[in-house]
Amino acid sequence: MDMKISKAALFSSTFLLGGVLLFSCKSSGQQDQQKEMPPQQLPVLTITPTTATTFTEFTTSLQGKVNVEVRPQVDGYLQKVYVDEGQFVKAGQPLFKIDDRVYREQVNTATAALHSAEANLSNAQLEIDKLTPLVQNKVVSEVQLKTAKASYQTAKANVESAKAMVASAQINVGYSTITAPVSGYIGRLTQRVGSLVGKTTTDPLTILSDVSEIYGYFSVGEADFMRFKERYQGNTLEEKLRNVPGVTLILADGSEYPQKGKVQMGEGQFDKATGSISLRATFPNSGGILRSGNTGKIRLVQTVNEALVVPQESTVEMQDKIFVYLLADSNKVKATPITVSGKSGTTYVVTSGIKQGDKVVFTGIGNLQDGMKIVPKPMNADSTLKVQLSMK
Repeated sequence: MDMKISKAALFSSTFLLGGVLLFSCKSSGQQDQQKEMPPQQLPVLTITPTTATTFTEFTTSLQGKVNVEVRPQVDGYLQKVYVDEGQFVKAGQPLFKIDDRVYREQVNTATAALHSAEANLSNAQLEIDKLTPLVQNKVVSEVQLKTAKASYQTAKANVESAKAMVASAQINVGYSTITAPVSGYIGRLTQRVGSLVGKTTTDPLTILSDVSEIYGYFSVGEADFMRFKERYQGNTLEEKLRNVPGVTLILADGSEYPQKGKVQMGEGQFDKATGSISLRATFPNSGGILRSGNTGKIRLVQTVNEALVVPQESTVEMQDKIFVYLLADSNKVKATPITVSGKSGTTYVVTSGIKQGDKVVFTGIGNLQDGMKIVPKPMNADSTLKVQLSMK
């Protein structure tokens, strides 16, 4: 029995040893086969200077040229609403009517007080006319005449005060009809007929927007602002802004607004909290397509001569950096970080990391690693033309 067990154990050990040797040989063969795999044949693009048009986009919020809060200046019940939301109105056009009966009665009361004051003034003048010859003939004392003249001045002041009261009451009657201060579009109506409104009402009756021109405000960081100033000619910032070409407004649906805008200064200093400064782009809006509250992007375009560009498909992003694979000695690739200043079509405009004459792996970089060897395949004329067209 012991002899049988020993033979079985020996047979099992021999079998396992043979399997391990066989697996080891097989793995070694696979590794040798992998090592002997030929290098990939990949297209390589030669870097040459070209003219590129780059653009930078900034998020913007649009506002009308004038946005006026329409508020009541007298208290009362809203009697009439002459307009509707979204309606275009002209300056001076009636918008709302507040019940003015109280204010008309105030006009009547003030007018009656004025008539009474004018009558007192006439009586004071008659008293002066009566006493003047009597004083001249020394029938009455001069003190009586002086008293009469003082009464006249008091009556005259009362007349002026009464006139002011009439004018004030008439102004309140005028305020009961609220008119458009500027031409523009009516916003949301916060109050309806029958609502009690007044000077202390929290919300305005509506907001009236003059959108004949639209302002697009956008914020630029300090570094971007310095580069922005260096792009354009001029001794002062105002001169540089005048030399900025027309900017494009990208609407919320991705389409381009057909009319170009002009960049102007928005704020005079940087925001300490955000480290940015606000600029303003003005767009004509004669058709009223744009409205206050719209959002979009301001696109600044710049033409760069002798620019070095690489297609975006020839790059890879790792840890917030952009890399390309340069062809080095012995046809080995080297992962090289590049600095990008902007986009031109489907290409990056590069400011550092590559130079004229460098060779960059064009496509197929997904499986590349630093130091791998490849077989470079020169770009044909058709492929080079496609790359050039993508820069425009």
